[in-house]
Amino acid sequence: MPARPRGPVLATALLSAVLMLAGCSGGPSAAPDVPAGDADWTPVTVSTAFGEVTVPQRPQRVVTLGWGDAEVALALGVQPVGSADWLGVGGDGLGEWVQQRYEPEPPPMLGTLDVNMERLAGLAPDLILDTRASGAPDRYEQLSGLGVPVISIPEGARQYTTTWQQQLDLIGTALGERPKAQRLRADLEAKFARAAREHPEFVGATSVVGARTVRGFGAYVDGTSRVEFMRALGFRNSPAIQELAGTGFSVPISQERLDLLDADLTVMTTIGLDPQVLIDDPLYRAVPSVREGRDVVFTDDVVSSAFASATAVGIPYALDHLVPRLAEAVSR
Repeated sequence: MPARPRGPVLATALLSAVLMLAGCSGGPSAAPDVPAGDADWTPVTVSTAFGEVTVPQRPQRVVTLGWGDAEVALALGVQPVGSADWLGVGGDGLGEWVQQRYEPEPPPMLGTLDVNMERLAGLAPDLILDTRASGAPDRYEQLSGLGVPVISIPEGARQYTTTWQQQLDLIGTALGERPKAQRLRADLEAKFARAAREHPEFVGATSVVGARTVRGFGAYVDGTSRVEFMRALGFRNSPAIQELAGTGFSVPISQERLDLLDADLTVMTTIGLDPQVLIDDPLYRAVPSVREGRDVVFTDDVVSSAFASATAVGIPYALDHLVPRLAEAVSR
């Protein structure tokens, strides 16, 4: 998650710096006529943080603005007409783990934190997906001002913490593709369960999932996608980290307290830094779990971004590449 793809930020203060990579270019373009309704479509209602949203007819021109919304829509057989590049992948904004590509060509990238509203309006969308985003009222009001259904974050969710299950449910319902969404969910849950069965050493072991940024160290807390990934494999988040949890999705860790990174397994990513900087850091190398070889540092940009994507599309790729490394490290 530029040189390093950007994943979810460690703290609210870092959000803008980490996610400012999405681009928007050109002006509004003329959009073709939107097809009339579908006789086979039954209106669906989706519950969001801003109340119930009804999709009255089958969407024909879908814009995907939330983190990972595009790859989920593609997996459900829908080609977006506009999107956003949250992970800073560049080009079409899709990582290598996404098998379904844009056809016949990538849609305009409309921005992430700030959406190019003029260009968005020019695309004449009939549905806007924004299921993993800030959930800010002003963002929702701006998008819904276009007069089309906007599927924002789920009811009760915090900014950027929509789970991959919730995202699948929201998008699958809005697109009229619930059966496909349910199959994707079942397949991924089975993949997690199989990995946990094959690695009983994961069950009950403690883990810390942290990051090193240009500003220092931090660790993720319960409820965030990275920690829930590990939990689904049987790990439990370090109690020492959880004791520090506040309202954010991470806790800062000073260089004097890098011992807080110690656990049965330490998993680290870097944001805005070469991973080698972390690997060579003598203070990091002094952490007991690191000193004993029970750590994993993301050195592959694609795997790191798939892990950060936290979608039903990116997670399977991350599982395939990460589980063997976790097993090797935790057994030391």
